Formats: sequence, C-alpha cells, structure tokens
Amino acid sequence: MASASTLLQLLATAAASAAGATTGLRFVDRREAATLLTWRELHRRAAEVGAALQKLGVGRGERVGLVYPTGPEFFFGFFGALAAAAVPVPLYPPVRLGRLDEYHERTAAMLRAASARLVLADRTVGRLLGESIEHARPALGCRTLDDLPPNSGLPVGTLVSPDELALVQFSSGTTVAPKPVALSHRAILAQVRALNALWPAVPGGQQRGVSWLPLYHDMGLIGCVFPALALITDLTLIGPEVFVTRPAVWLRAISRYQATISPAPNFAYGLCVEKIRDEELAGVDLSSWRVALNGAEAVSGHTARAFIERFSRWGFRPEAMTPVYGLSEAALAVSFSFITRPFRSGTYARSTLAPGEIAVPEPNGTEVVSVGQPLPGFEIEVRDDAGLPCQERQVGRIWIRGPSLMTGYLDQPEATAKALVAGWLDSGDLGFVADDELYLTGRAKDLVILRGRNYPPEEIERCLDGAPGVRVGCTAATSWLPDQGEREELVVFVEAARDAGEPVRAALPETVRAAVLAATGLPVDQVVVAEPGTLPRTSSGKIRRGETLRLWLAGALEAPAPVSALRLAAAFARSTFAHRRARKQARSDDGAGTR
Repeated sequence: MASASTLLQLLATAAASAAGATTGLRFVDRREAATLLTWRELHRRAAEVGAALQKLGVGRGERVGLVYPTGPEFFFGFFGALAAAAVPVPLYPPVRLGRLDEYHERTAAMLRAASARLVLADRTVGRLLGESIEHARPALGCRTLDDLPPNSGLPVGTLVSPDELALVQFSSGTTVAPKPVALSHRAILAQVRALNALWPAVPGGQQRGVSWLPLYHDMGLIGCVFPALALITDLTLIGPEVFVTRPAVWLRAISRYQATISPAPNFAYGLCVEKIRDEELAGVDLSSWRVALNGAEAVSGHTARAFIERFSRWGFRPEAMTPVYGLSEAALAVSFSFITRPFRSGTYARSTLAPGEIAVPEPNGTEVVSVGQPLPGFEIEVRDDAGLPCQERQVGRIWIRGPSLMTGYLDQPEATAKALVAGWLDSGDLGFVADDELYLTGRAKDLVILRGRNYPPEEIERCLDGAPGVRVGCTAATSWLPDQGEREELVVFVEAARDAGEPVRAALPETVRAAVLAATGLPVDQVVVAEPGTLPRTSSGKIRRGETLRLWLAGALEAPAPVSALRLAAAFARSTFAHRRARKQARSDDGAGTR
C-alpha cells in the first residue's frame, strides 16, 4: 500500500499480486452459500465498466450515484466510476418498502446535492427508482451495468491525483438533512493506514474480516472493504437484511471463516443477545475474533456486557469488545478503546453530564462508556461554548483534527465553513476527557431540555434496554414545550416488540415510566407506543429523534404501510411511468440545448 496514492492504485496493486488471485470479497447469501470475487477479477471488471462509462459520456470528476444491495455489482460500479476518473456516490436502496414516498424524497434530494450525472442500480432496485430519478433528473438517467454501451479496451484518461475526490458519502442526518461529505483519495488512504496499523497481531499474520454493514455506510465501506483491500486479504460480506432477520448468520460466518475483525453498531450486539438461540450456534468458535468494533451509535455498557457474558461460552474474548468513535466527516474512525484489555466505563451523577458541567463520579450514577484515545495522527479537543479547551471531565463540544478529514460538504461552502475551522472539525458531538480517554454524552442538537437543564437522550433510552415488550434499539426520548404550556414535557417513543402479547403491550406506558423514573429520576409526561418500523430512521439505521417528534406533533407518525404483492406491483408501475417521464424530459432538455 505504501506506493498507492489512490483507491484505484490500491486495487491495481492487489490485482497484480499473487494473493490477489485467491483473495477478495466473499458474498454469503441467505442460505449461507458463499461466492468469492477476487481482487484480480474485480480490477478487470472495473476497467470494463470504466471504459463503458467514458463511452457513455461520464467525465472526469462527475458524480455517479450507486444504488445496490450488497453484491459484486456494487463494486463493479464503484471501482468502474473511479476507473473513469469519476466520483462514486453510494446511496441506500429502498429497503423499507412501506416508506417509498419518504425514500424517493430523500434519495432525490441526495442525488441533487451530489449533482449526480448518472445513477447505476441493479435491475430490481432500478425498477423502483423511477420517482427518485424523475425528481432528481440526472443527465444520463438511471442504468444497469448491462445497459452501458459496449466497449473494448481500458478506460482512457489521465492519472487522478491524491487530492481529487474519491467518494461522496452522506452524513447520517440524525438531526438535519444528510449532507454530502466529500472525501479525497488522500484522506481515505490515511484512514485505511491508521486502521490497519491498529489491528493486533494474529497467528499466521492473516487478518480476515466479516461484515454485514451496508456498503453505503462508512463503517462498512471505508472501515471494512478498503482495509481488506490494502492488506490483500479476504473480507466476507453478508447483506444487512440477512443479519436483521437471522443474526446468527453473522456469528457463524465469523467462526467458519476464522475472522479476526468484525464491526457492528451497539443495537446489533443487543439483537444477538435477544434473538440468537443456543442451537443456532452448534459448533461455533468465536475465539479468532480479536476486534469486535462497537460504534456508529451510542455504546451501552449493559448491552456490551450482556453480549460478552452470553457468547463467552463460544469463545468470545472480553477484550475483543472495542468501543470506537467516528463520523462521516472524518472518513470514519477518530478514537479507539484499547484492543488489549476489556472496555472501560464510568458512572457519573446525571446532573453533571450537561454541557459546561464537570462530570462527577457517582457509584449509582449514569454509565458512560469510554471510546478510548485518538488514532495516531489525530487530535481531539473538548471545548466549551466560548471555544476554549475544557477541564478534565468537563462536558463540551468535541473538535477533531487529523489526516482523514473531509475536503468539505460538496458544493456547500457555508456549511463547510461552519464545520471546518482552522483545520479543526466541529463534530457536533458532546463528551468529556477523563484519564486521557474520551467519553461521549450525546449530540448537541439532540439534548432533552427539561426545566432549564439538559439531559442526553441516550441515557433515557438506554434504561429501556431489555424492558418487556420494547423492541431492541427502537426508542426515542425527546422534549417539547406545549402551546400555552408552562414547562417542557418529556415524551418517550417506543416501538412494541413484534412478539409482545396484548397484556404486555397494554402495560408498556407504565413499564416505560417506571424504568425511566428508576434509572434517571425523571418523570415521563407522555409515552407513545408505536408499531414496529414506525420511528423514522437515517440511512444507517439511527432513530431520527427530531423528526419523530415533528411527525407526532403533526399527527403524521404512522406505521409503514404493509407491503403486499398488490402494493409492490403498484410501486413498480408508478416507477415505470416515472422512468418514462424522466427519459422524455431528458430528450426534451437535450433538444432544447442543441437549438
């Protein structure tokens, strides 16, 4: 990797090596059958796609949207765009079919924000994208790889410099609309080098990964795929929809392929504890798993300990559980907890976890998990409202400096100027430093405000982990001031578990109130019990608290429409007509441009 300065050079290096002919991306389907795409074959197919894109008219630096499930075609499109000197823009496919109107609105907005010239999609997904394409109007429309013009030879073009864009990915958008994060080749390779320098030595020296994380998310793409490519080793990929319905597939794959590294957000570890049956793990051995990264959302010490306790009998090591902190704008990771020891946490008086306060240790207080120390080359500074460095354990805003920061938000200079100041990134996250380790307390814009005091919503939500009848990872704590009201009210939204019987569902409001009061001392004014899938989420699966509250106040917080064969057929029909209208409009635009 030392000589590679772009992602395409990284792929070429892997393809030219002896290992590149036998290692690569292994795709595991619902039946747990595996197909290997070697780095060498990926490089060959990327060159073909790159030449076709150039023949189609995709120019240097132009953006190509990619809407694919986990599979080889995503990578043909991604590296094919790079081979054409274009910039790939991974977007999430329409997985929540009961929310297609919302999906089209957000996808069209992201395509416009990225100024995408072309959208590539697989045939099934493409059939549903008509309304997104009609609203976004990319100049070259939406195509499958088979729709690209036939070509011969390799793509023609000049070398791309390390400071040119390698990728546009969207921020999670938990509190605002997702922003297009522009990342250079230099930034991404700096992140990859930092990650690969951290992995612990393993017998035989061969790191292997397993991931079910979506490829449009930085933790799945930058954190898993690119490090494996740089090491020229195997990475096993499982579709996120497979994991959610059958989480045991993840652990079985780690065992079968002797993976040493596998990441997941906190909710996934809780889902494994709740959903996996002992008999599904017959013959499983998790002792090879050295680094179980836990990030992308608030880390619950309770959930982490429950996972360790449950799966230790299958060889899972306590020190493998590794809380981490990162964000899209830093091309992923910023800090890691120590890989060689069990994770750390502390309990602090709840009233001292607000911005500006000094977090005071208290034996029965709120647990906050350490996310460790900055990666080599990175700096973290916690600042107060005046922009001055905070004291030890003083809660403030987290600022970051390092080699993998974004170039900026694409074509959004004002937003970029607010986020990047004198080489530092304002993360928008809150936390404190204690004994040289970083502790996160929440998002600045997500704070629950009650009677003039600020409370992290995560603290309220965490106490519902494991509550009877509450769906794992599907809660949101918010506050609002009613019209003519004299004080803010605490509102807690919970999705009922799918298997919750009627008596358990009926008792949920009281269950929630009792759990929150016992853990935090806060009385809950209103509990809103919702059907599974009701709470709005970001593309990476995080609950959008502000949007949840907004929809509820507008009387529009509703469960997704059930997906029937008839509704799906109607969606395909609407999409087909929208595709036709988009093509007609594109021809009209071309005609107007030539007159």
